[in-house]
Amino acid sequence: MKLKGAKIVTESLINEGVDTVFCYPGGAVLDIFDELYHVQDKIRQILTCHEQGAAHAADAYARVSGKVGVVIATSGPGATNLVTGITNAYMDSVPMVAITGNVALSLLGRDSFQEVDIAGVTIPVTKHNYIVKDVKELGHIISDAFYIAKSGRPGPVLIDIPKNIQQAECDWEPIPVREVVYKKPNLNKAKAAIDIINSAKKPLLYLGGGCICSGAYQQVLELAEKIDAPVACSMMGLGAFPASHPLFLGMIGMHGHINVNFSVQECDLLIALGARFSDRVATNRDKFVKGKVVHIDIDNAEINKNINADAYILGDIKTVLTHILPYINESKKPEWVGRCDELKRTKVLKETSHKVNPKEILRSISKHTPNDQIIATDVGQHQMWTAQTCAFEKPRTFITSGGLGAMGFGMGAAIGSAIASSKRVVLITGDGSFHMNFNEVVTAVVQKLPIAIFIMNNNTLGMVRQWQKLFYKHRFSNTTLNRPTNYEYLAKAFGADYLEINDNSQIDEAVKKAVNCKMPVIVNCKIGIDENVLPMIPSGKSVSDMILEIGENNNG
Repeated sequence: MKLKGAKIVTESLINEGVDTVFCYPGGAVLDIFDELYHVQDKIRQILTCHEQGAAHAADAYARVSGKVGVVIATSGPGATNLVTGITNAYMDSVPMVAITGNVALSLLGRDSFQEVDIAGVTIPVTKHNYIVKDVKELGHIISDAFYIAKSGRPGPVLIDIPKNIQQAECDWEPIPVREVVYKKPNLNKAKAAIDIINSAKKPLLYLGGGCICSGAYQQVLELAEKIDAPVACSMMGLGAFPASHPLFLGMIGMHGHINVNFSVQECDLLIALGARFSDRVATNRDKFVKGKVVHIDIDNAEINKNINADAYILGDIKTVLTHILPYINESKKPEWVGRCDELKRTKVLKETSHKVNPKEILRSISKHTPNDQIIATDVGQHQMWTAQTCAFEKPRTFITSGGLGAMGFGMGAAIGSAIASSKRVVLITGDGSFHMNFNEVVTAVVQKLPIAIFIMNNNTLGMVRQWQKLFYKHRFSNTTLNRPTNYEYLAKAFGADYLEINDNSQIDEAVKKAVNCKMPVIVNCKIGIDENVLPMIPSGKSVSDMILEIGENNNG
């Protein structure tokens, strides 16, 4: 059948199973939005306040649902406003398709109104991108984009569609959706890794986000129990293993639990699954691990990039584990498990009392929410407190910006999470992060989304202030905020509810009200300006340099 390019876009999205898009219209993409108008019963369209919020929402939608997230924006500033969200998805390996309009082909390269070479801009932060120059190619490009986004190591793909291509016509037929099929591992090549695992006396699993996106929850659990291996997670891997399991140790890395980083030092084998040894985990690559390393990952580029592996297996984590588990010997290691338990009991951070303790708020949230509660965060101290404190039992429940560390991620992420799950969502943010994208509270109100927004309000950019204390002799350059924002008025102006926590005695009651909300509610948590995130291994340092306490002075 003969269709306009814009119609081919909407029909192709429906054909790919897309039922939700996050979007913001503009002149160069109006033809696509006109076609979206006709398919409102098939594609839910979430209009955000800013394109960045739409991109973060599509990202979180993908993380929670396991589907490809879709965002649509216009040319020029609409397209460039997507770039942070696209980059965030790229850094955290999230499948996303971003569709942008552009000026007509005849106007490209002439500095036309709202013309930007968005394909050129996004080359380093997408798996692939396209400028559609012939409407006959459009259907196949969309089909390819979805396949590329979700196959191999997932990531974002951008399709830039000039206005005249949206208006041109051609014959179109639905293209069969290509499902991702992962290759079985070559067992001969995997033998070295299997032999090392079978001979290990003190193995430790290090889980990354790849375990979650591959859906390897059961296989990871089976491996850990079969070889009696304690389990550490990167921040992106939290939820890949139940936090209540006796073998779970906690988070690894710069702000990881003390016991975990010491356990890594004592293991004779670290089995990294879908993890990339980032500089926030292997802060000092030479001293990070003393034992052998087996690395299993889908991306060949990650093997031996940061930490050399004694053996490796390339492939999807779930597929690899499914095929090698029969060759892994069952083995109990009570002494090693006991030693990790001992470290867990004894290597504990001393916690001081505070008028409003952020970790008490997080413990209360864990206490009053189900074990599949989705918690989204922004970026900063509150993010690390959440990763350290909340017990994530299920995959796809901790939604955070890992690799890019994008402040302003939270509100969009909470919206995408709530829409993907149709459940209540908790957002933990800081006053610095919240100010970057609080306009999206309006989107949450319009969509009637039950999002409990906890602002860890300490009047500062807390993580930067902490670095200034440690490495810049308490010179607090531009980190004390002193903003006069009245959060109660802001909440009411936007149509949200409002609660306040001024003392630890108010925490439980406020949390119970917030996490049972039916509409967005802002909870203003007035924590102290000098709350710190500890422990901390300074950048480039090792476990022996771990900071457990920070002295204060009165410069700030």
